[in-house]
Amino acid sequence: MEVLAGQKAVILFQDGTWYEGRGAGMTGTTTGEVCFNTGMTGYQEIFTDPSYFGQILVTTNVHIGNYGTRTTDAESEKVQIAGLVCRNFTNEYSRQMADMEIQTYLEKNNIVCIYDVDTRSIVRNIRDKGAMNCIISTEIFDKDILAGKLAEVPDMEGLELASLVSTATAYELGDQSSDYRVAVLDFGTKRNILQCLVDRGCNVKVFPAKSKLHELLEFRPDGFFLSNGPGDPSAMTYAIETAQQILSTGKPVFGICLGHQILALANHIPTYKMHHGHRGANHPVINLVTGKCEVTSQNHGFSVHEASVLQQADTIEITHRNLNDNTIEGIRMKNTPAFSVQYHPESNPGPHDSRYLFDEFIQLLNQSKNN
Repeated sequence: MEVLAGQKAVILFQDGTWYEGRGAGMTGTTTGEVCFNTGMTGYQEIFTDPSYFGQILVTTNVHIGNYGTRTTDAESEKVQIAGLVCRNFTNEYSRQMADMEIQTYLEKNNIVCIYDVDTRSIVRNIRDKGAMNCIISTEIFDKDILAGKLAEVPDMEGLELASLVSTATAYELGDQSSDYRVAVLDFGTKRNILQCLVDRGCNVKVFPAKSKLHELLEFRPDGFFLSNGPGDPSAMTYAIETAQQILSTGKPVFGICLGHQILALANHIPTYKMHHGHRGANHPVINLVTGKCEVTSQNHGFSVHEASVLQQADTIEITHRNLNDNTIEGIRMKNTPAFSVQYHPESNPGPHDSRYLFDEFIQLLNQSKNN
């Protein structure tokens, strides 16, 4: 059932913080871990990024809906966020290429939204206290009842979610006569990541998250890609084991975001839950190899444990660091053609500073084929 624009809505956070606003999207109640994204554009790409599965999104940009939605902008088959929190919500859009207003878009995707709340206050609270669960409702307004429902929501730490957003069956993209064949382990991949590989002459086959190595090898890949996705990477023992087996083949490996964390875990480097994560399209990163800085698109709530990387300095090199908090943003193995980054070089949305990483993967594929 759709929400009548302006209907009452409430949101309750795990720390007891409570806000009243107005509802949009579907009538209902939704829960999840709250996070915020600082991007000024690209809300549809963010909504449809599978890495956000199970999370309630707060947009720091004031205006949501002002340029509508377009089918081709989606990064997956549906909206992945569990709920939406924003300041200003409008159905009036100015983009002529748009094919749907945001209210209808949220209705079709069964998303509950609360707007006309102080998002600046909410973000400051998350920055101070860290990631926490919350509950949004446009049908229940009793704080005690909502608190009871919220208490039943599991913490993100320890949750295995990648298999819930992965493809159910393998599929191919690109020309089958392409020079390079890449097997993708889909933990919740974004469409534009796959497109960046196809645009560089790759025949890509996307496999379900829990695929075994022998299934990937039947494709006769020249290299492997470990995708982004949601949840706690340390809970993905199946993926860690497969990644270790992939590394033993000696073929090139490229990982992004969750794939970066899986590559680290495959090298016995632990991950940890961050205070509130990195999400936005303006995060500065330095490439320690070239000395150049990049403005990057990011979406992650877990990170790689630095001390453990440094203990393996003979075999693992830190290639990128976040210039805001100095956390690790990229690693490279010294004895195997494998590398990964924590951020999103496909940059949808975001600047294109980091697209060169796909070119570096192609170079590895080429070198591997010619050896």
